[in-house]
Amino acid sequence: MSKITITDLEVWFNVGVPDEERAKPQRLLLTVDMTNDFSSAAVTDRITKTIDYYAVAQKITGMGKDRSWKLIEKLANDVADLVLGEFQPAAVSVTVKKFILPQAAHVSVSLTKQRSGSAITKRAGWGIP
Repeated sequence: MSKITITDLEVWFNVGVPDEERAKPQRLLLTVDMTNDFSSAAVTDRITKTIDYYAVAQKITGMGKDRSWKLIEKLANDVADLVLGEFQPAAVSVTVKKFILPQAAHVSVSLTKQRSGSAITKRAGWGIP
């Protein structure tokens, strides 16, 4: 298995528990790790044999239009579901960084999801009878 990482993708999304905080977009940084078998892409040098990270970044950036989230946990989950559903990696990890506490560099949440039926899921023995 190999991994493609988009590190600190800057997005401006409406997120926050209070209505006032969600009223205007705020800067977030998203890191997305996509695990898959990219050996065919390495041999053929064809983008059709890998995950187009530009397309992933565009989809994620666009998902905030006309939407808001109260929790960055929900946002991370939604990003993971989008990437799994549209780009089909074996697994995806998402980290969301929010710059809300003046005393801290950032607050972040991270989560990892596996595609059901993927080789990584079968090998680890999760969710497959």
